[in-house]
Amino acid sequence: QSQFVESGGGLVEPGTWMRLSCVASGFTLENTAVAWFRQAPGKERRGIQCVGWRHVARYYTDHERERFTISRENFQNTVYLLMYRLQPEDTGVYYCAATAGGDCPAESAEWDRWGQGTQVIVSS
Repeated sequence: QSQFVESGGGLVEPGTWMRLSCVASGFTLENTAVAWFRQAPGKERRGIQCVGWRHVARYYTDHERERFTISRENFQNTVYLLMYRLQPEDTGVYYCAATAGGDCPAESAEWDRWGQGTQVIVSS
């Protein structure tokens, strides 16, 4: 059974850091672009960052650009989102999504696969 599994979420205090992982199981991330999305409480799901097959990143929002870093380990079929100086507004469910083609598309593109999401709560 092929699935995309996110992990690493939880409850953290403001100012701390967290790393989310997204592992593809049963399928390969070869020649795919993978992105992280966030759905904050009461808001629509929005793209954060994407990483292409050749490790070129694309930013869908500038707000987290200096605090979040997306990366991938192709041989491990895994994509990460490293988040520093977390703030309460970073709270939400974080999803990873993949689409065929090596380069990151626009945020509004059709994403072929989605994970179930991992909850991140930033609160004191």
